[in-house]
Amino acid sequence: MILTTTPTIEGRTIVEYKGVVFGEVIVGVNFLKDIAASIRDIVGGRSNTYEQEMVKARTTAMEELSMRAQALGADAVVGIDIDYEVLGQSGGMLMVTASGTAVKLGY
Repeated sequence: MILTTTPTIEGRTIVEYKGVVFGEVIVGVNFLKDIAASIRDIVGGRSNTYEQEMVKARTTAMEELSMRAQALGADAVVGIDIDYEVLGQSGGMLMVTASGTAVKLGY
């Protein structure tokens, strides 16, 4: 499965559009990770804890997007866009949405 943010794939022809596909993930950041991130916020620097959660959420969203495209018989997903949103009263939830167009490719 080819996954790309571009609208085309160099050297390949899109022969059929299968439709828009999505991968959505909502993850909660637990209390201990929140404390570690708060300390990092005070002393400065990168928060590896939150970065790891973002990477995991993004990877899962992309895997879900790929599986949904494959279920439609697609060879690729073009025009992928990834959005991040913070949810919940205290902002303790992270939503990652990946969307794109599932396509069948020719040669």
